[in-house]
Amino acid sequence: MDDETFWDVIEDCRRATPDPDERLEWLCERLQARSGNELLRFQEGLDRVLAPTLTWDLWGAADRIMGWCSDDTFFYFRLWLVGLGRDAFDRAVRDPDSLADVPGVRRLAGRPPQDREDEEVLEWEELDYVAVRAWEHVTGRTEEDFYDALESLVGGDADLTDPAGERWDARDDEQSHRRLPRLSVLFPLIQVS
Repeated sequence: MDDETFWDVIEDCRRATPDPDERLEWLCERLQARSGNELLRFQEGLDRVLAPTLTWDLWGAADRIMGWCSDDTFFYFRLWLVGLGRDAFDRAVRDPDSLADVPGVRRLAGRPPQDREDEEVLEWEELDYVAVRAWEHVTGRTEEDFYDALESLVGGDADLTDPAGERWDARDDEQSHRRLPRLSVLFPLIQVS
């Protein structure tokens, strides 16, 4: 699946419903109409479009917005970026500080992470499993079979590399204000006494 087709599916999904759980069901139903090979290609497309999001600057943005960011949390945040659609996704890849314009990010501004509802967390982990779910339905085969077939198709796990760019600490106000000026204003560091 080429990038245009991948993004067309994601954009159709975004238009169908704003709710992430409903989007996931919509996406799974649409993918179940495709062949097993197309499902592998969807996952390959997802992995490919995620590649440029593996940067220290985006990790810093996620850390600043969410108040912390582990390896897993950053991966789920990157999947959430895909759910924003191609335009917002591309802007965030070019300029992570552009996330300050995203309504879901702005709604979190000034609120400590512990005061946020679960549905406000900026992640979409389940997107990484939608092709597997559809594959199991379409082929009658297992999740392990899916990943074996995917590895045969594309090779090893592309996400096992370090983030690109210079590593920096989003909790260092000076660095953060220099690299992410708008997000740093929206998400000031909370002083712990």
